[in-house]
Amino acid sequence: MKLLKLVPDDTNIKFLKLRIPFFVVSIILIAGSWAAVLTQGLNFGVDFAGGQEVRLTFEQREQAPIPSLRELVEGLGYGEPVVQEFGGPKSVSIRVPLPEGAEETPGAATEIGNKVIAAIVKQYPDARKDGNDTVSGKVAGEFRNQAILALLAAMAAVAVYIWVRFEWQFGVGALFALFHDVSLTLGMFALTQMEFGLQIVAAILAIIGYSLNDTIVVYDRIRENLKKFRKMPLAELLDLSVNETLARTIMTSLTLFVALIPLLVFGPPSLFGMVAAITVGLFIGTYSSIYMAGPLLIWMGVTSTSFVPTENAADRQERIARGEA
Repeated sequence: MKLLKLVPDDTNIKFLKLRIPFFVVSIILIAGSWAAVLTQGLNFGVDFAGGQEVRLTFEQREQAPIPSLRELVEGLGYGEPVVQEFGGPKSVSIRVPLPEGAEETPGAATEIGNKVIAAIVKQYPDARKDGNDTVSGKVAGEFRNQAILALLAAMAAVAVYIWVRFEWQFGVGALFALFHDVSLTLGMFALTQMEFGLQIVAAILAIIGYSLNDTIVVYDRIRENLKKFRKMPLAELLDLSVNETLARTIMTSLTLFVALIPLLVFGPPSLFGMVAAITVGLFIGTYSSIYMAGPLLIWMGVTSTSFVPTENAADRQERIARGEA
């Protein structure tokens, strides 16, 4: 039986021929994304903006009805809630955003929590109240800063790893590609004003992981080809390397899309932002591996002889003594 090949063996697409216009477009998109973030801001969810948290335990159930609770609380008009299992399958934590000024008004936030609890108890009499607390904006802001530091630390660790694994030029190229991916993802959330919470941070980390994986595969093939084709111009060598890894990239992306598209179309609203971020991140990550990570090697002066060990005087004398030219 003949195997299906999505990419023929003799594929020779000249990706790097358009590297300059694509790179210019990427720079414009990065600048536009950060302009949107700085001017419009991100629509932070309860995780990062604070809110009211109530905790409940359903004493007569094996598992808390989380989807129904999310729908019920959202219908109360306090915005999209965050409903999560808390300490066990019977217990949940429900966080709702607070209206402007509610945190400064004595008792207003607690009253909102009481209304949420009352609505739940009315529909689920076995629900037991375990807590009704206000998550201050200051605490949420510290949480947000920690999430940003985690993203920066992940990107820095990636750059150091690739620097050690390859050469410093590769580390700079991979770091810039990751910066490109994260910037465009943040720009999408700033423009659409979709809620930005912990799930989106997890999605960005997934995008970093995918983009890094794709970049390392391409870089590894570039390094192999640098050893094999000493006289080939670097642009042609980069095209060759990308084409040789193209089948693997397409298969990986298609496999992920098979799982993501149904979630994006038919999945619950609470997962839409995270799935949308990962889906867009697949395109961005693949694009950056080709048009960001690769061309930067050319502009940083990498050539086919950049990583060939330099022969010192002792090595030359030893080679001559062996009768080698």
